[in-house]
Amino acid sequence: MTDFRQKALDYHAKPTPGKISIEITKSAESAADLALAYSPGVAEPCREIAANPDEAYNYTAKGNLVAVISNGTAVLGLGNLGSLASKPVMEGKALLFKRFANLDAIDIEVKHRTTEEFINTVANIADTFGGINLEDIKAPECFEIEQELIKRCKIPVFHDDQHGTAIVTAAGMLNALEIQGKNINEVIIVCMGAGAAAVACMELLIKCGAQRERIYMLDRKGVIHTRREDLTEHKKCFANNTDRRTLEDALEGADVFVGVSGPDVLPPEALKLMGDNPIVFACSNPDPEIKPELAHAVRDDLIMATGRSDYPNQVNNVLCFPFIFRGALDVRASLINDEMKVAAVHAIREITKEPVPESVLKASGSSHLEFGREYIIPKPMDPRLLKRVARAVAEAAVETGVSLIDLPENYML
Repeated sequence: MTDFRQKALDYHAKPTPGKISIEITKSAESAADLALAYSPGVAEPCREIAANPDEAYNYTAKGNLVAVISNGTAVLGLGNLGSLASKPVMEGKALLFKRFANLDAIDIEVKHRTTEEFINTVANIADTFGGINLEDIKAPECFEIEQELIKRCKIPVFHDDQHGTAIVTAAGMLNALEIQGKNINEVIIVCMGAGAAAVACMELLIKCGAQRERIYMLDRKGVIHTRREDLTEHKKCFANNTDRRTLEDALEGADVFVGVSGPDVLPPEALKLMGDNPIVFACSNPDPEIKPELAHAVRDDLIMATGRSDYPNQVNNVLCFPFIFRGALDVRASLINDEMKVAAVHAIREITKEPVPESVLKASGSSHLEFGREYIIPKPMDPRLLKRVARAVAEAAVETGVSLIDLPENYML
């Protein structure tokens, strides 16, 4: 671990500090070039944009530029480290946008005293960008921040900790249910955790067919039920009219466990209480709610997923967020709606059912991958994700009327 820590520090520090840089896209070698790039030539696109703001997409980098914005109140699994300490994570997201979807991204870390101050700051700079990726903002403030910014901004605003996690979880879950012979309309789901990711995951599963009354959500005080008086508005949406109070109560006969909470909170003995052919998504990082070795030791009929790359079935947000923004920006979507999210879910899950390219096997260090209990979701390096997810999202944006332009001819074909 000490060796890995040093490698991580060296990676970020050498040979140049940080993970991103700025490059120019036009010639700037002569006086004539500079006259076009700056004064007096730059006045011409300024006039065009002043007359028609949409021309910013034609004359500036706006249409390919994403802001990755955080206040550092929920950095990875490390908690409230502050805005500046979140910068390596935000630079990392910018790297992923460029690597996987060729989107330019810049990180912005915001210090603020109130939620309203943060919202105002982001809203006031939003016109610079084609989209905004909110990151590592704690609940429940993250709900208000995203909802208000969606109202105030004319570009997509997407809190990846909520919706990216939900989309990848839903894609893997639908495939796991299919393999286990279960119907999403009928399964009992136990969700350990009641923060932003948990709420988003359950809401998207409901949009995919899960029944709200068959979901048992737990926070630090146990099952969220209708007789509790300490619930936030988002928790109230999952208050179940039940006498179940503990994790063990909730797991009795359950089909699915989704963990977005903390390490080692699912005891192996409790896993035995679940129904036949259970599904466990233990997504706490870096340490899952139950280690796969322990889970498989007590259940040989299990499908298991984690957030880690060193186990099968990694629930990884990079499977969706670069491609969702790619599709949204390419049709100049004003927002990312539920239809676009569900389109991404189905595009991701269908890739898993197809033969895996040799390049993906090599990149993932696998000799063979085939749709089944240990392969319910694509690998992050799968090149098919860009075309398939981006196109599905762009098509959904056009079909639901939130795009400013139609799908480009032969888009992502």
